[in-house]
Amino acid sequence: METTRRVGVAVDFSACSNKALKWALDNVVRDEDHLILVTIRPEGSYEKGELQLWATTGSPLIPLDEFSDPAIMKKYEVKVGAEVLDTVQTASGQKKIQVLMKIYWGDAREKICEAIDKIPLDCLIIGNRGLGKLKRAILGSVSNYVVNHGSCPVTVVKSSDHH
Repeated sequence: METTRRVGVAVDFSACSNKALKWALDNVVRDEDHLILVTIRPEGSYEKGELQLWATTGSPLIPLDEFSDPAIMKKYEVKVGAEVLDTVQTASGQKKIQVLMKIYWGDAREKICEAIDKIPLDCLIIGNRGLGKLKRAILGSVSNYVVNHGSCPVTVVKSSDHH
């Protein structure tokens, strides 16, 4: 019997991360896998309560029924995109998978690499906004960084609408 895989998908609820999520479900995720949505929030506003505890370690793993509830997600200051919810609810009904979310606060590049090690993930799928070379050089590409520094296989799903 195979062990349960932990397939991570970096989501920021943008079109390119939604595309990466759909690609992962169509091409990577199998029955019995754990699909873990990794989302990164900017630092700064978590002075109150539980968020302060999770600033360094990230949130606990949040099950689908909880991250589907806007009232619960409000305490994490995360608004889960309707398209993401629809996609994962459909997938969890069709495949025998467990869908979880993990939220980190800080720099997306570092926190995604940290998630790979801390969760730990067997593989990670991440979207790519298709920034040009100049913008990538100035802003720093999250997907390039994770490919070069992540400790598991990383698949980059390119956005087809290049700017």
